Amino acid sequence: MIRRLFSTTAVAAVALAAAGFANAATPIKFQLDWRFEGPSALFLVPVAKGYFKDAGLDVTVDSGNGSGGAVTRVASGTYDMGFADLAALMEFHANNPDAPNKPVAIMMVYNNTPAAVMALKKSGIKSPADLSGKKLGAPVFDAGRRAFALFEKANGINNVAWTSMDPPLRETMLVRGDVDAITGFTFTSLLNIEARGVPADQVTIFPYADNGVKLYGNAIIASPKILKENPEAVKAFLIAFAKGAKDVMADPAAAIEAVKARDGIINATLETRRLQLAIDTVINSPSAHAEGFGQVDAARLSLMASQVSDAFNTKSRVKAADVWSSSYLPSAATLNVLPKLK
Repeated sequence: MIRRLFSTTAVAAVALAAAGFANAATPIKFQLDWRFEGPSALFLVPVAKGYFKDAGLDVTVDSGNGSGGAVTRVASGTYDMGFADLAALMEFHANNPDAPNKPVAIMMVYNNTPAAVMALKKSGIKSPADLSGKKLGAPVFDAGRRAFALFEKANGINNVAWTSMDPPLRETMLVRGDVDAITGFTFTSLLNIEARGVPADQVTIFPYADNGVKLYGNAIIASPKILKENPEAVKAFLIAFAKGAKDVMADPAAAIEAVKARDGIINATLETRRLQLAIDTVINSPSAHAEGFGQVDAARLSLMASQVSDAFNTKSRVKAADVWSSSYLPSAATLNVLPKLK
């Protein structure tokens, strides 16, 4: 009798364990490109609202310290997926042609690069051509600085001198007059300039996308390992992300609560403005409406691959087909998340 009871209990335990295993959520480690700020709501909202969980996923979102770091961490296998500037991904591919685990971009989020040149109006710089002979400042790894050769060529600029600094000093040096202009992401540098006492209406901004440089910005990237071993989990991630992105764009102020839950010291008002700027300039843009949220234009992608190869002086030429795959994107109906243009 005791043996029979033990046997029955053991069978039940095994059955319960098997059921639990069958229903276990698929873990996905996700690496952001930067710290927890307004735009990270795009990934934190679907976590907070349970969209990833409902899709059978256990998603962990970690802050980052730059797109280059996000690419290398996904390439190393430390993270399954990430968020990174497409130019940084292209550069990694071209400079590491024999790397065994090169990440692939699978969904475009920033249809335009957020990179821009910014100057104070009192500098007298009124057009990109006025930057000739001027002193520009940015960290050496800044996306706008790395791609400045394209902006320079498109706008007939020459004889620019660069000053390098750590990111926290960039806007301070501009306001102090140590440099004439800076490169940076609009929704980061503009707010940082304001925080240093200069009103937004006293800042001249030359977005790359509006001045002859139509590079794509940040995309969701994934490791070849997870794409091969669990493509259904990747597809489920993108569906849940798209659902969350729609919520974020519909109510940015509410979305910031998910960011504040991860970093309690953020300024919610400031980060709401940052998120809204990102939505208006690089997510819900006319080109995103034309191409479709999450998607890319093949000709534009090929041109960017060629431009990055030249501007970044890569070891080998970037191959657009190697860095992008649309195979995991949700249906057009699921991707129909962009608000109407104002």
